[in-house]
This record gives sequence, structure tokens and C-alpha cells, in this order.
Amino acid sequence: MAVNIAGLQSQIDALKADVEDLKKEALENKVSIALLRGELDKVVSAFVIASGAVAMGMEVVMYFTFWSIPALLDKNKVPEDAGEFLGAGLPKGADDMELARLAPGGIDTAALKTVMARSNMPSLAEMISLAEELGVRIYVSDKSTDLLGFDRDAFIDYEGMSFAGVATFLAEARKSRIQLFI
Repeated sequence: MAVNIAGLQSQIDALKADVEDLKKEALENKVSIALLRGELDKVVSAFVIASGAVAMGMEVVMYFTFWSIPALLDKNKVPEDAGEFLGAGLPKGADDMELARLAPGGIDTAALKTVMARSNMPSLAEMISLAEELGVRIYVSDKSTDLLGFDRDAFIDYEGMSFAGVATFLAEARKSRIQLFI
């Protein structure tokens, strides 16, 4: 029986190409979190998940859009007239975030913050700082920032934060093992 070496080599080359294509499409050990809502409990939950994922050895990417964006503002950098249109009346930083008006059990923002403090749970601002230390990357929707009327200089200093469009986030999420929308 004659072995067709050229045919075998051709099959091996095709298999190698297939393996390389599969590697390019393989999911990464990454969590991608998109935040639309800006209620305190939702933003806190997103940062708890992000910190937990990093603790499990995962890379984390967060994308802030619309009503979640104010959590990343620096209260000391936000001008009085910021957000004249859509952003008017929105919180101006992590410390100003509030619960939804229809929070379960009638709990209010102050009560939640008190329970968090009693439980030795960090504040939202502390969670954001921890996320930065842990290497969590944050993308802020550039279009939503513009629509809300916030200047990019009004945001907190956070290494690993940049302004980007949805395509940038989707490119990250596409290869993530876990994608969350909050």
C-alpha cells in the first residue's frame, strides 16, 4: 500500500489552519459587564461581581452607558451647569448614587449605606478604587457622555478607564466567557 505523503501533508496543513482559526475564536477567561442602570444597588452589584471575577483569576471589562455614567464622575470636577439637558438632575459621583425609587422592602439609600457600613462592605467609591487596583478596565460610552452633556474632564482619575463606542465593548464581550447586562 502506497502512502500519499503529499496528500497527508496537505491534510495536516488544513488541520493546522483550522486549529489556528479555532484559537482566534476561543473564548477568553474574561467577564464583560455592560451597565445601563445607575441605581446604587445595581452599580454596587456590578463592582462586587467584577471584584469576585478578578479574585477568580478572570479579566474584567466594564462598559458604562447612559444612567450608569454619573457613578464615574468626580464631584469636585463637575461644573454646576454640567448635563444641562439629559444629564440635569443626575447624581454627580459615586457618593451621590441612590437606590431606585421602588427599592424592595421600602429600603432607602441611607439605610442601604448604613447596612453596608455595618457589614464592613466598602462604599461604592471604595469599590471603584479597588477595581482600579485590581486592573478592571472601564469603558465609558462616548456617545452617552456627549448626550448627557458631561465633559470628559469631569470624570474620576482611574487608570484603565477610556471613552469608547459600543463596537469597542462588543469586541471585548464577543470573546468573553461571561457577558452581563445590568
